[in-house]
Amino acid sequence: MRLTLSLCAAALAAGFLATAPQPAAAQQKFVTIGTGGVTGVYYAAGGAICRLVNKDRAKHGIRCSVESTGGSVFNINTIRAGELDMGVAQSDWQFHATKGTAVFKDAGAFSDLRAMFSLHPEPFTVLARKEANIKRFEDFKGKRFNVGNPGSGTRASMEELLNAMGWKLSDFALASELRADEHGPALCDNKIDGFFYGVGHPSANIQDPTTTCGAQLISLTGPAVDKLVKEHPYYAYATIPGGMYANNPNPTQTYGVLATFVTSAKVPADVVYNVTKAVFDNFDEFKKLHPALANLDPKKMIKDGLSAPLHEGAIRYYKEKGWM
Repeated sequence: MRLTLSLCAAALAAGFLATAPQPAAAQQKFVTIGTGGVTGVYYAAGGAICRLVNKDRAKHGIRCSVESTGGSVFNINTIRAGELDMGVAQSDWQFHATKGTAVFKDAGAFSDLRAMFSLHPEPFTVLARKEANIKRFEDFKGKRFNVGNPGSGTRASMEELLNAMGWKLSDFALASELRADEHGPALCDNKIDGFFYGVGHPSANIQDPTTTCGAQLISLTGPAVDKLVKEHPYYAYATIPGGMYANNPNPTQTYGVLATFVTSAKVPADVVYNVTKAVFDNFDEFKKLHPALANLDPKKMIKDGLSAPLHEGAIRYYKEKGWM
């Protein structure tokens, strides 16, 4: 995706230089999408959306760029502050932001948060160092474990799971706070024994350590998980298919959320309409831009995992398509 981003940036720069002397340049709109770590699916999905938006920028005058960020919670907070236009966020943190609960309790409900569509399923994925002899999540007690970087949806979800289990961060020998693009190398370098990560599959972030050092997927099951799924509508059971990753032939049982694409009510309707249109008018191409997007269904994307109201610009497009 770095190459794609570089090409987009070069094209943007060239296009701007070519049009700068013209009065039309004043009408250009710039959209920035917050994603996640550069090795994760959020960054790839954001890049895919921007690629499709920029393809037709001569028609709508919108220039799109992606930003690697801390993840879901960071993206929502930064959209709220007006520093990002759009971003990817886990469905559970979209829910909490609209209610002003959990990590958003102090800031209060984000009444201007708007949904555009949902994306891929995100099973919570636990990976263990092969030599750590981990068979179930409980075996990580007293081990070195990466709980995720502050500001990420992964970290917030990890803390929710630990609360349900009656655990604290101090139950780990080390609770590291590495970013998503750092935890795989740390695992293979024997700096941590495992990590927790909410991600769409297949993911290079999981593929690299399973291939490089034989890392093992660990199932997330038990009473605490059952309680979370039962009590929270944004959670669902999930299975990571066996054989998807090297050295992991068996299915992995877990639970998870959906990735969603969000914005603010303050972002103009025509901008949201054109970004939505870019994705769904080029939907076959969009699905091919990352394997995690391959099985998306537009009619599910406009309702599943969405707690915030749909943005009026997105609604306009969906009504034109006859989906609403």
